[in-house]
Amino acid sequence: MDYTVDLDKKQFESIEGILSEELIELGVRCVLLIDLAGNIIVNLDDGDLEHDIYSLAALAAGNFGAVSAMAKIVGEEDFSLLFHRGESESIHFSKIDDELLLVTIFEKDVSLGFLRLKVTEATKKIKEIL
Repeated sequence: MDYTVDLDKKQFESIEGILSEELIELGVRCVLLIDLAGNIIVNLDDGDLEHDIYSLAALAAGNFGAVSAMAKIVGEEDFSLLFHRGESESIHFSKIDDELLLVTIFEKDVSLGFLRLKVTEATKKIKEIL
């Protein structure tokens, strides 16, 4: 399913609002809603982001695909959550459904536990819209 075509303006704006309120206002530097092919559906950031988000989205989708293959090798259906900690920034990936992935970039001042809680809340709200 191609969500870039299927989302109407109201759905798109609702999803943007959820991600802004739940994650950007929390202190997340960037949040991307992408499909598993690496296409960006929603992109929000704090205004100071200088990363190449298009390359990041493509690599995130590839990374998630590779980890999903590893999950199957060890007998899991899927790993629905990934996290990579960096020295100054970290990346959190969360699968929304079979087609969508939520990617957040955040700094040390954002608690991983609190971020995971807010991502879970945002994911539930997004699923209701879809």
